[in-house]
Amino acid sequence: MGYKIGIDVGGTFTDFLLTTPDGTNEIYKVLSTPDDPSIATMKGISEMADKRGLSTPDFLKQVDVIVHGTTVTTNATLTYTGVKTGLLTTEGVIDALEMRRGIREEQYNNRYKNAKPVVERYLRLPVKERIDWSGNVITPLDENQAKEQIEKFKREDVKAVAICFMHSYANDSHEKRVAELVKESLPNSYISVSSELLPSVRFYDRVSTTCLNAYVGPILERYLKALIKKLSDNDFEGILLIMASNGGVVSPENAMKRAAITLLSGPAGGPVAGTFYANAQNYNNCLIVDMGGTSFDASVVKDNKPTTTTTGDINRLRIALPMLNVVTIGAGGGSIGWIDEGGLLRMGPQSAGSKPGPVCYDLGGEEPTCTDADLILGYLDPDYFAGGRIKLNKPKAEKAIMEKIAKPLKYDLYEAAAGMYNVINVNMAAAVREVAVKEGVDPRDLPMIVAGGAGPNHACMIARELEIPVMIVPRESSILCAAGMLMSDLKHDFVQSYVTRMDMADVKKFKNYFVQMKEEGAKLLKSEGIPENNMKFIYQLDLRYVRQYHEVTIEVEEEDIFNADWDSIAKKFHPQHNRLFGYSLEDEGTPIEIINLRLIAVGQTDKPKFLKMEYKGESPENAFKNTRKVFLPVQQKFEEVNVFDALKLEFGNRIEGPAILEQDNTTTFVTPEYNVLVDMYGNYTIYLKDREEEVRKRIVNN
Repeated sequence: MGYKIGIDVGGTFTDFLLTTPDGTNEIYKVLSTPDDPSIATMKGISEMADKRGLSTPDFLKQVDVIVHGTTVTTNATLTYTGVKTGLLTTEGVIDALEMRRGIREEQYNNRYKNAKPVVERYLRLPVKERIDWSGNVITPLDENQAKEQIEKFKREDVKAVAICFMHSYANDSHEKRVAELVKESLPNSYISVSSELLPSVRFYDRVSTTCLNAYVGPILERYLKALIKKLSDNDFEGILLIMASNGGVVSPENAMKRAAITLLSGPAGGPVAGTFYANAQNYNNCLIVDMGGTSFDASVVKDNKPTTTTTGDINRLRIALPMLNVVTIGAGGGSIGWIDEGGLLRMGPQSAGSKPGPVCYDLGGEEPTCTDADLILGYLDPDYFAGGRIKLNKPKAEKAIMEKIAKPLKYDLYEAAAGMYNVINVNMAAAVREVAVKEGVDPRDLPMIVAGGAGPNHACMIARELEIPVMIVPRESSILCAAGMLMSDLKHDFVQSYVTRMDMADVKKFKNYFVQMKEEGAKLLKSEGIPENNMKFIYQLDLRYVRQYHEVTIEVEEEDIFNADWDSIAKKFHPQHNRLFGYSLEDEGTPIEIINLRLIAVGQTDKPKFLKMEYKGESPENAFKNTRKVFLPVQQKFEEVNVFDALKLEFGNRIEGPAILEQDNTTTFVTPEYNVLVDMYGNYTIYLKDREEEVRKRIVNN
């Protein structure tokens, strides 16, 4: 057994988790290279090789698996730098991308501009054809017109073509034929076909997802081929897997074909890893927060499963593929502080990123950031940031905050820094509250798993805002998403629309759809080297009460599907509907309607092992480093607090807050309201002082 590497490319840092054959873990972080993310990827791998006195090729020969999360498609969408894309669609609906579902995001704002589609209107071309909702051909496909439109794409030098016809989920013959015509005339173009990518109802959702897939497909294809070549040139012969938005991993070949599944690839590893750390203390439900350099992600795990959604947006553009339900806002260590027109202090969403970075990085940044404020308030040691590899320039940070924040607001330096710290904490707490409310949970009832290089510095104040009593800061918190990538299984999502009342469903048709999806899933997993006994299939249904607008996704057993046990399925649906919407129509006998059939094909992989520690008692004296003055937000004053070397803390060690726990990749600030207890994996459990007995029972007496 060789090494395994998890890689998460972020806006400021690229994170790595290396698991060694003996079960130990090593953390690496390098500054990201946005122009070519593979440069930072190879640099991190080179650092691992250097540590072992090996050349990069000699080291990579010993690596079995690399799991890579990428923001390439995300960034292309956010910055509108995808390829020139054309759309072929049913005559009469070329404006669906702009009409969307006919609902204005801000109903009372007449100046609110529509989201800019990724396909220009002159490249949205109609084709005469029409299929009805049940799959019957109403208007035959006009192949001559289709050929003429494809010729227009050729003249316009279109690089990708999206094909999306009305009701193609019920009959894909027209889309398949047009795809063949595109391949004949534009053999080098990237082709995205809606019936292959998303054969489901709701035309806007389908056409938007298909266009996004085409828009970013060539970008991802180019990046992954370049990365594969660099790894191959350095003698890597192991398995490369790509993190998908659904919390699973896929082969590079499948990622390139369905590029849209990586649009939220980066944050997807967090909830997967968070589940492991919650389970270590026997929690089945938890919140996960991840504060990096550019963004802040919040998500929920219920019953040991990260919550998912099938209708998300990226840059206000709809993507209807299954993804983990992660709320992301622009709040990170690099978030810039600024004064708005009303004279109010704001933080983000704009970020200093890795270039030029916060002012204190001394790389040319001039705008004051969250990291600069953390430095002024004493939470960061200017001589120990990144283990001392990056020396922080405190005078420059002080000058930037004074000039840009303190003077305009007539504050002193420390009031301004404290204000920046408080504003960004409130913003992040609001994001956590949003995702919790959407999932029908109360944040006060769940532990919060804290991640990201900046997350542990802000966790206590986020928790205080939401009255969360317990937090878990993993030793690997700064690279939680990279850790989650190594804990992920291969996963492929399939969907087939079948709109019918459940009691009127054609049982044979219903079963056959699932049989077809299962066969396709097994075929994909087999192509990725997964043996049959490691394959698992999860069955889901999108259901709603008749005449409702929104459906609810429920997981059902295989026997319920193949026995068409409608009563058993209904018993799962009613309580789920009640939990999400506050009512159930079970007693009224309201009929249930099926909308979509879903299947998740899972290929179970070997997971990294985390070594358990022996109990060493309460005293943390072996980890004590020194003391320094730190600003206490609730008390509104500086106080001398104990600083500990976090990696020297051992199982059972207990620390009274306030305190600072330092690692070379993150710093944890424990406010006076909380204490810390170290668990058997070396993770830091931070809890309200009145929860001592409960936490000790869960961690020490477990």
